[in-house]
Amino acid sequence: MTMSVQEVLLVNEQDEPLGTMEKMAAHEQGLLHRAFSVFVFDGAGRMLLQQRAAQKYHGGGLWTNTCCSHPYPDEAVETAARRRLQEEMGFETPLEKIFAFTYRADVENGLVEHEYDHVFAGQYDGPMELNAEEVADSRYMEMEAIEDWIIAEPAAFTSWFRIAFPMVQAWWQQQFGNATVRKMAEKV
Repeated sequence: MTMSVQEVLLVNEQDEPLGTMEKMAAHEQGLLHRAFSVFVFDGAGRMLLQQRAAQKYHGGGLWTNTCCSHPYPDEAVETAARRRLQEEMGFETPLEKIFAFTYRADVENGLVEHEYDHVFAGQYDGPMELNAEEVADSRYMEMEAIEDWIIAEPAAFTSWFRIAFPMVQAWWQQQFGNATVRKMAEKV
């Protein structure tokens, strides 16, 4: 489904719908709207990062989570997350909602990300077909290496990824822990 003008769903702090607005207008005005972020891990517990394509309307060339976007106003969030994962990264995998959070961040081009962000996680170890209009590059990385990179070079990452990463890292530690990851890595 391609839309020439994409609308987003405006929501309140409880993620209750308030109406719709054209996506760029919502970002220009900094209005709270529904979004999602997908974090995919391989069997060894490494996170799949995406480098956004240079021509993106903001965040071009920056590294971020596996994929993120906005559901269409009448689309279930999980359905949208699966759709965009296929559209951007070229693969499908089961996703689990792990938490949601609200954030506000000024980004380039005078835009504001103010989102109620539903966060999903999944596992995938297979081939990918990156959409060059959306994604410049991708790589799996160890969580500690990502943390070190964010500390050393925060401007290399999107604002929402820098905000979400510590929460995802805490979830990942609860799920996998270091001993489990070592055992998983030995099997791979």
